Amino acid sequence: MSFNDDAQFDTSQVERGGGGGGMSPGGMIVGGGGGLGLLGLIIVLLLNMCGGGNVSLPSTGSAGQQGAGTGSAADLDRCKTGAQGNTDVECRVVGTVNSVQAYWKKALPEQAGRQYVPAKTNLYQGQTRSACGTASNQVGPFYCPTDRKVYIDASFFKLLSTQFGADDGALAQEYVVAHEYGHHIENQLGLLQKAQQDPQGPQSGGVRIELMADCLAGMWAKDASTTQDAQGRTLIKPLSEKDINSALSAAKSVGDDHIQSTMGSGQVNPESWTHGSSEARQRWFLKGYQQGSLQTCNTFAVDRVE
Repeated sequence: MSFNDDAQFDTSQVERGGGGGGMSPGGMIVGGGGGLGLLGLIIVLLLNMCGGGNVSLPSTGSAGQQGAGTGSAADLDRCKTGAQGNTDVECRVVGTVNSVQAYWKKALPEQAGRQYVPAKTNLYQGQTRSACGTASNQVGPFYCPTDRKVYIDASFFKLLSTQFGADDGALAQEYVVAHEYGHHIENQLGLLQKAQQDPQGPQSGGVRIELMADCLAGMWAKDASTTQDAQGRTLIKPLSEKDINSALSAAKSVGDDHIQSTMGSGQVNPESWTHGSSEARQRWFLKGYQQGSLQTCNTFAVDRVE
């Protein structure tokens, strides 16, 4: 997947680390296309941090070693065009945020009769604060419903391919961003709290929330090539089969069964699942991509999601 070189990015939709505050009472971190970890997997699957299924990640070096908010908002000014988004991973996040929000600004009123409320992405390096607690490369990407922001350390994308087994394609990374904005849509639809009420198990509310976010990411992917910048230029070139396979590789790599069998004890325990199996994550992404419907993506309207 690539951006059109002359597409203009709106960097005001993304802020540098340092935003937010301390842990709010009842604050819930909702992890997603990547809020999973490599160390202490079984322990955290049992404890299930804040109901969001996030697990500690090892340090990734480089950007991941920098302190909270070490970058400035001004340094994102380099992310002005699609050409930068095709070569710079942080600029790719900016362009993806632009595209995802342009999609939901149109799709949410059409399909749910609600106006889309924008959400900023906090693009940090190493560590920053959110209203749901500390955001770090040990937590992974997540959506915080308390301050309605997405938190991403772009160094996670290297882990996604080198440790989790996703390929290094652009759509694998963009799937993570779109998934977290799926949680923002769930929040606006009043569904997100179901994850905390019933956090574990293959048919749990927690798993259904995650699979729905995968499906919502697929909805965006279906129409990503129609999203436009403020000047009416198309942001993204049409997706290829290779692009979709890249997103599917990311969905597979963060399935609970894949994590447990390859990075945990080697035993798969569905009752501890918080995000869903690899097969289910891929299948729900494809449902969104093929049908592009909020009704189809409603994982709470079906008896079984696995």
